[in-house]
Amino acid sequence: MRIEEYLDTLPKSIMTGQDVELQEDALREIFEFASLDKDDVFYHLGCGNGRSLLIALEEFRVKKAVGIDNNDEKISSARKILDNRFSNCILKCEDVLESDISDATVILFWFLDDLIVEKMAEKFSMLKKGCKIITIWGPLPGHLPDKVSFPYIMNKTPFKKANSLKEQIMAVFETDCIDFVTAWEFAERYSRAIASKNAENDRFLTILQTLIIWINAKNLGMACGDDIPPPVRSYMGILKTYFNIETEHLLNHDTL
Repeated sequence: MRIEEYLDTLPKSIMTGQDVELQEDALREIFEFASLDKDDVFYHLGCGNGRSLLIALEEFRVKKAVGIDNNDEKISSARKILDNRFSNCILKCEDVLESDISDATVILFWFLDDLIVEKMAEKFSMLKKGCKIITIWGPLPGHLPDKVSFPYIMNKTPFKKANSLKEQIMAVFETDCIDFVTAWEFAERYSRAIASKNAENDRFLTILQTLIIWINAKNLGMACGDDIPPPVRSYMGILKTYFNIETEHLLNHDTL
């Protein structure tokens, strides 16, 4: 089956990031990356179990922390973890598209649903100057990142428009020549950031993401060299032979 068909077989909640909780070490890395401090009003959109809010309040001493999630069970879990210990913490069970986030200075936003991302990007653009929106894997669509420590990416208001997808990718990877090693390194960083309890799943995710990064680079004329590198061919073959997942069709063969 084609990779798109395979992805369609996965639970929607996994594909959108809805049921993936970031590890505490990853959250601390994100907060260091954002220079989160006592003057910040921190929002986590899709806050899940609320661990991010606890760390932001206890370790980074934020002025205020707000968690928003549309899942009642997750908000209940977050309330138990936070246990009403902080008067400057607010939990809301509501749709992020409808939420008032006007006082935010730092926002953690990890959604993979394209429709939600596009609508929220427009909403973010209306926020006060200097607000930091932290995403994972990619910047807000159509905009250049202000800071990158892959897979963590920051866009600050007012946003900087990207002239093209190629310009945006160059800003993220900081190179116009992406080889297999670069693709693997960046994919592995992403896998580590969202690490699961199953190392085999993380390895599989790294392989998929490596191929996606390299193929996108190839189609945009940003891959190093004209040929498909042997490791890329090998992983394409492994996915096809052992998992019945086909990826080569994603290549624009005019670029080969």
